[in-house]
Amino acid sequence: MTGIIAFVLILFMYLNNTSLFAKNEGKDPTLLAHRGMAQTFPMEGIKSNTCTAERIHEPEHSYLENTIPSMEAAFEAGADIVEFDVQPTKDGQFAIFHDWTLDCRTDGSGVTREHTMEELKQLDIGYGYTADNGKTFPFRGEGVGLMPSLEEVLRTFPDEEFLIHIKSDDPAEGKRLAKKLAALPKKRLELLSVYGGDQPIKQLQTLLPNLRVMSIETMKSCLLPYIATGWTGHVPEACHNTQIHLPEGYAKWMWGWPGKFVNRFNDVNTRVILVAGDGQWSEGFDRKEDVKRIDQSYHGGIWTNRIDKITPIFE
Repeated sequence: MTGIIAFVLILFMYLNNTSLFAKNEGKDPTLLAHRGMAQTFPMEGIKSNTCTAERIHEPEHSYLENTIPSMEAAFEAGADIVEFDVQPTKDGQFAIFHDWTLDCRTDGSGVTREHTMEELKQLDIGYGYTADNGKTFPFRGEGVGLMPSLEEVLRTFPDEEFLIHIKSDDPAEGKRLAKKLAALPKKRLELLSVYGGDQPIKQLQTLLPNLRVMSIETMKSCLLPYIATGWTGHVPEACHNTQIHLPEGYAKWMWGWPGKFVNRFNDVNTRVILVAGDGQWSEGFDRKEDVKRIDQSYHGGIWTNRIDKITPIFE
């Protein structure tokens, strides 16, 4: 009798979680362009303080990350969503820039957030890029005035979807961003999502409860209970109305992966983004060889650093 019960339970778990019968509806994955159209770099040996501008690949295009031209190019290349980084400025604005300090990729120096937006506008954000260990600097002089503000980006792209990255764990930054976003029309706000440190994201959750947000804490509060109970098909409340960035190294362990998992999370208004590697760094599906690793039944979001190379594969 025990054996029969065990067999029935295992059969139920299989049938309830296999993607063989999951509805795809012919949808292609959602493509998320990390920092727009950006210069890429090898990931080997990367650390938190690595100046990535000093180790870029030989440029194949002229765009610089986190700029309006790079975002335009990404959307034109087929991006559904563009991710960008924000840094608060000394005069109460938000600059679109990745680095905590200016020394790596600009001709400025010091902590980014200790400058005004006007001061940041004077910098050449292409100054530090080199693909040959400093022998040449192909973008030097080309990035003057290209660091945009959050207001500029949202004004330039009123109908496009963005993922905003908070680069700190300062709760005050979450409050400040929430105040900025709260002034937007509801339809515009619906096209935005935010991820970052636990503390600022907690503030955004409190002040803008309908905004889709993500942090390490929100991921744990969602996925750990799901791993325990997801075999039943139940999606915990913490997984509702949020966003999940799921490293491919862990994805296969999720109940219902890939098709049924994505459908379950879509049903609770949560977006699933598949990230390459183990999630430690912003690795993307950037080559045809990378895309081949993705199960063909997957129809969630895909993180890429080369939207120009990935879109044609799906087309």
